[in-house]
Amino acid sequence: MMTVTHREQLRQNRTGTALFVGADHGSGVSVFWVDTAPGGGPDTHWHPYTETWFVLKGEAMIVGDGRELRAGPGAIVTVTANTRHQFRSVGVENLEMVCIHASPQVIQEFASEAPDN
Repeated sequence: MMTVTHREQLRQNRTGTALFVGADHGSGVSVFWVDTAPGGGPDTHWHPYTETWFVLKGEAMIVGDGRELRAGPGAIVTVTANTRHQFRSVGVENLEMVCIHASPQVIQEFASEAPDN
């Protein structure tokens, strides 16, 4: 079986970022298609699987594992499982990137939701 899904058919948040949940489409991966203005991006979080990002437009500042990385168009960034990370759009144009989650469901925990130890 083969299917085609267009970005406009996917669930989107207030910034225009679309979410493809693999389980809804018979796929073993899930994808965020990020489209966010400068300053936008998620708070610190982590996943129990690897996440791989393809930067299409704009520029991202990625913070994780005690490091800061800048990534622009053409960059491929990999974040290993359980690495606390976040990114921000830091260019002058919207950041557009595809974030591939190695899971048929998006599983993420935000640092603000973690119990205090």
